[in-house]
Amino acid sequence: MPKLKLEDLAAIRDSARRMTSLREGAGRVRITVHMGTCGIAAGARAIMEAVLREIEERHLDDVLVTTSGCAGLCSREPMATVEIRGHPPVKYADLTEARVKTIFEEHILGGKIPVELALAIGSERTH
Repeated sequence: MPKLKLEDLAAIRDSARRMTSLREGAGRVRITVHMGTCGIAAGARAIMEAVLREIEERHLDDVLVTTSGCAGLCSREPMATVEIRGHPPVKYADLTEARVKTIFEEHILGGKIPVELALAIGSERTH
């Protein structure tokens, strides 16, 4: 294995910082990809990769990404929940990489929920 150069280490550090910020930073948007065993079997890993790719390609620094276990609707996996500060959460089901792109373009960047892709709009919790 070739020796690492200072530039290589800086690139690794910057990449790690970006990934940490995606999970722990203070963002305007939080995306939770549901990755229970049913979600993973249905393709949640590809959905997570598509989400991360959209964030990277669009140079977004205000979007946090996290994971959760099963959301309880195995037949509708893969699923993700999008929470934009000040707006109700939206749960999306039957996701594909193309649908992730639509969610970014219309909901996260455009502010308009693509209702044809939404499974539920609003909180599942009582406050």
